[in-house]
Amino acid sequence: MANTLNDLIEELALANRILANEGVLDAFGHVSARHPDDPGRYLLPRARSPGLVESGDILQFTLDSQPVKPPTVHLYAERVIHGCIYQARPDVMAICHHHAPAVMPFAIAGKPIVPVFHLGAAGGEDMPFWDQHDEFGDTNLLVVKPEEGRSLARALGNHPAVLMNRHGATVVGGTIKELVSRSIFMCQNAEYQLRALMLGTPAPLHHGEVELAGAISRLPNVVTRTWEYWSARAEPTSTLRRGGVKSTRAAPHAARKGKKRR
Repeated sequence: MANTLNDLIEELALANRILANEGVLDAFGHVSARHPDDPGRYLLPRARSPGLVESGDILQFTLDSQPVKPPTVHLYAERVIHGCIYQARPDVMAICHHHAPAVMPFAIAGKPIVPVFHLGAAGGEDMPFWDQHDEFGDTNLLVVKPEEGRSLARALGNHPAVLMNRHGATVVGGTIKELVSRSIFMCQNAEYQLRALMLGTPAPLHHGEVELAGAISRLPNVVTRTWEYWSARAEPTSTLRRGGVKSTRAAPHAARKGKKRR
């Protein structure tokens, strides 16, 4: 984790841009981090497209998801997702809620994402589902009420991620960098699993393989290597620093491979 509050804010802003560049987030979705000095607070950007988030967009919230300072900007409606999970999981230091195209087929069909390649073990072996309709009936599918956030946190339990029926997914991590790698590897795994289904029945990792491969994916040298790689893809003109990238950029974000800049 970053050493100071300012470092963490820069890292969180960059995490938003990386996840947008890698196709986990688009105009929607959000990433947060627990406050490094006060576990009763968390950091979350103002309501803005993640690919555009800068350090100055990061605000502080209590675990009841109330802004510490009166806001002058729009806030994410679904911030209770973050507050309720931080309340339920003291071990969680970062959270991402997304609607990535890779996971949506599984969220829509109610089919589990299971590890089918070694890095896919980062998402865990038995990913739970949460169906908002089961408990709350017809809604607009946004998680905006504290009771909805608490219900989602219960479904997540001690797992690293939870699939949300017809909505998306929520992923947690022990650090921002771990969260970023888990979110991206989970999407890659979902893509491979769906492609493998076209050829036949995928053969998932064995239980012991999930544990061993999952542990490797959390090693500091692995997390640092992937963070540098994704940082360079997101901001190729920036200068690497402290295993990351300066937040002041000379050019727009890099588009995903095969797409033009926009």
